[in-house]
Amino acid sequence: MDHDKKDKSRSLFSTGNSAQEMGFTYVPQRYVIPTLQRPSLAPKYANVAVIDIAALRNNSLSTGNRFRVIQEISDACRSLGFFQIVNHGISESVLEGAISVASKFFDLPTKEKLKLGSSDVRKPVRYATSLKDGVDKHQFWRVFLKHYAHPLNDWIHMWPDNPPDYREKMGRYCEEIKKVSLEVMEAILESLKLKASTTPALTKKLEDGMQVMAVNCYPPCPEPAMALGLPPHSDYSCLTIAYQNCQGLEIMDSTACSWKLVPHVPYALQVHIGDHFEVLSNGLFKSVVHRATLHRDRTRFSIVSLFSLGMDDKMGVAADLIDDDDEHPKKYRESSFRDFLDFLASNDIAQGKNFIDTLKIQKNN
Repeated sequence: MDHDKKDKSRSLFSTGNSAQEMGFTYVPQRYVIPTLQRPSLAPKYANVAVIDIAALRNNSLSTGNRFRVIQEISDACRSLGFFQIVNHGISESVLEGAISVASKFFDLPTKEKLKLGSSDVRKPVRYATSLKDGVDKHQFWRVFLKHYAHPLNDWIHMWPDNPPDYREKMGRYCEEIKKVSLEVMEAILESLKLKASTTPALTKKLEDGMQVMAVNCYPPCPEPAMALGLPPHSDYSCLTIAYQNCQGLEIMDSTACSWKLVPHVPYALQVHIGDHFEVLSNGLFKSVVHRATLHRDRTRFSIVSLFSLGMDDKMGVAADLIDDDDEHPKKYRESSFRDFLDFLASNDIAQGKNFIDTLKIQKNN
């Protein structure tokens, strides 16, 4: 049977039968990226800030050091919308433990993983492939496990109980990354110089808000220049923090209009500004567009934590950043995490549809 006939016999490549799970030695047509969108096998590296955030939590350090770190974060938010952080306080053993249990989960028999299988984007725990389990027109070389993580005690009992140490090690990572997220988000809010009455209330909403984990596995691809692990997109979140075992994350450099590979810094965390922080800042911060590329001979894992307000809490532009004249008009509509889920359920982001574009207020001519 030739490849075309094989493709027709697996026309949907649904979870359990996807090319990446089955270990195909070729890239089926449904996965092939148009020529102009294909990744380079020798990409240029992005000039990404690597920020030491120790001063954000060490009260013994001078106020000047904290101000410097906040300024570095602000500069990164306003330029690329992306930076990496080191000295974040999460031990190497916790990071490695999370990657280890993620790897063991994806190594389980398909039948075991499919106990959590679902294409319903609203389910709090689900295993699937690509973006929406074969529903979208184009497929991507990814398998993933998503689960809610805050408050941890509300959700952890729904997580996989196989491997046996998954809940313990991934739970520990989730608790630690939540602490880091609050430190970084507090610094970001401080950099906006909002009114003293605004920041505490918003900080509390973020502290009580959603934490969604996307545990991604990108298996080896026989032709990594022909496919992608994930298409270009920005995250709906306020803030996304990722940890990866090797490089493969690319970001769009808007100044050069080209894709750049994020350098791999051992044990660093990758911080993405999401759509809701772009909205809050009225466009001062940039929600970074990114994609996942593939390797021929190794599996890439990324553990992605998406932080936002509560399910139905609306994020809007900070009132401090707009006025009644034309100099600082309101540029975005407010929206919630539920609004994003509704968008995701009814749109194919692989076709270039972005949530942030639905929030932009068009100027009257």
